Amino acid sequence: MNYILLFLSAFGAATLLPLQSEAVLLGLLAQDGSVAWLLILVASLGNILGSCVNWFLGKYLEHYQDRKWFPVSPEQLQKAQGAYARYGYWSLLLSWVPIIGDPLTLIAGVLKERFWRFFLLVTVAKTGRYLSLYLIYLQF
Repeated sequence: MNYILLFLSAFGAATLLPLQSEAVLLGLLAQDGSVAWLLILVASLGNILGSCVNWFLGKYLEHYQDRKWFPVSPEQLQKAQGAYARYGYWSLLLSWVPIIGDPLTLIAGVLKERFWRFFLLVTVAKTGRYLSLYLIYLQF
């Protein structure tokens, strides 16, 4: 059940929902019986798949961006497009960063970034974040 909770929190946190998977991961790491590498794997998979949802939303729902229900405001969309245009696909290495990371993954879809490259860079970024968090946890 813990792994499902972690997966769902990581998946949701990677979409445009205001969730925090880091707290769930740290809480589970602190519990006896939790396997660290499996927790990191589950969190990474959930977070990567959530980012893929953003990419698909960006790619296929762009023509709805003027609708009220669209998940990103016009200002956020313009800011993320500017950053993406300036730094290109390498900006996806910042997809783990709160506030800017989720819109970047959406913009990658809007701008038709190749999925294989998107997936590779987001995987490195998201997994790196959880591994770094684990290494910091070990220090305390």
